[in-house]
Amino acid sequence: QVQLVESGGGLVQTGGSLRLSCAASGRTFSSYAMGWFRQALGKEREFVAAISWNGGHTYYADSVKGRFTISRDNAKNTVYLQMNSLKPEDTADYYCAAGDHPVVSIYEYDYWGQGTQVTVSS
Repeated sequence: QVQLVESGGGLVQTGGSLRLSCAASGRTFSSYAMGWFRQALGKEREFVAAISWNGGHTYYADSVKGRFTISRDNAKNTVYLQMNSLKPEDTADYYCAAGDHPVVSIYEYDYWGQGTQVTVSS
């Protein structure tokens, strides 16, 4: 069992930056791949980024490639999402998730956090 708690969301202007954190409970955090997803109002949840269990492989949605960076610190049971050059279309609730593989599909993740809201003003 893994419990996930996101933090770091907020209101930021276009072009600004935020760093989201996802703290995990449980001793098996380092064995899980981690993903970040987002869901805008009225839209389906979409993949943002994912990272393998040891941080050796990372994957990004085309819409955030070059602007967002996913990383993890297994000693701290935490995964991060550094978001730079934010745009209004990045406005959404952001969720972290844990699963066996760092994939795009939401159905491959077993554990989810409650989400943190990110609002980018124009």
